[in-house]
Amino acid sequence: MYDYDLLVVGSANADLVIGVERRPGAGETVLGSDLAVHPGGKGANQAVAAARLGARTALLARVGDDAHGRLLLDSQREAGVDTVGVLVGGAPTGVALITVDPSGDNSIVVSPGANGRLTPEDVSAAGCLFQGSKVVSAQLEIPLETVVETVRNLAPHSRFVLNPSPPRPLPQEVLAACDPLIVNEHEAKVILGDSAVGDTPEDWARILLAKGPRSVVVTLGAQGALVASAQGFSRVPAVKVDAVDTTGAGDSFTAALAYRLGAGESLAQAAAYAARVGAATVTKEGAQASFPTAAEVAAP
Repeated sequence: MYDYDLLVVGSANADLVIGVERRPGAGETVLGSDLAVHPGGKGANQAVAAARLGARTALLARVGDDAHGRLLLDSQREAGVDTVGVLVGGAPTGVALITVDPSGDNSIVVSPGANGRLTPEDVSAAGCLFQGSKVVSAQLEIPLETVVETVRNLAPHSRFVLNPSPPRPLPQEVLAACDPLIVNEHEAKVILGDSAVGDTPEDWARILLAKGPRSVVVTLGAQGALVASAQGFSRVPAVKVDAVDTTGAGDSFTAALAYRLGAGESLAQAAAYAARVGAATVTKEGAQASFPTAAEVAAP
């Protein structure tokens, strides 16, 4: 019945990465490592991560007619992603400037480029992709009106997963479609805004659920994750690893969770699997290059 386990609607960037001993303060210059260029962007990352795990995956995105765009298309095809929905032209390919410190923490500045030209009309024209997808995932590195149109084009039996990053207030129409809404602490507090009450993930999830999502997942880094729905709340423990680079970990978590939900697992089961995928991701440098295969996730 379905052509795809997962359709990702989102961004595709070239990641320009520099290692630093510490991130600079205002007005300060620090020396870093040699520049490395990797395929990235939250949408492209999710698509590659899911395909590596064995999901039949398609990507709806826009890249520039340039070297960075060709890099991104090549990386998608190499991972086994169907790129029929990747549009070319309209602006230069988006770029993310990333600094990574010795602990593996990163800071990112994004120039959207062609991602900002992925329009609601592009989504409407891709109806066949939506009709053929079990699960659709999105992020917020593309225009919000494009995410709204994504929700409006969901097939009747498709499930919608949203990681609202970078975070911003969301319209009720989008919130009501989320199953789940996946947020970290910062994203949760931005979406809650003046509704932010309490200091625990359970408090945030309870208020987020009241805003309309059918389910919520709060990622908590080394503390694991919290899954929440009308059926109750449960904690998913973290997988202990030595982190090398956290770039892309959230994207691989979201992709893995969306894929396993489409395979029929419960939210808690899918989140536990996603935690193992995210943990494997941070043990290697880079984003897409660090995403594990299903066999690597299953290995002890």
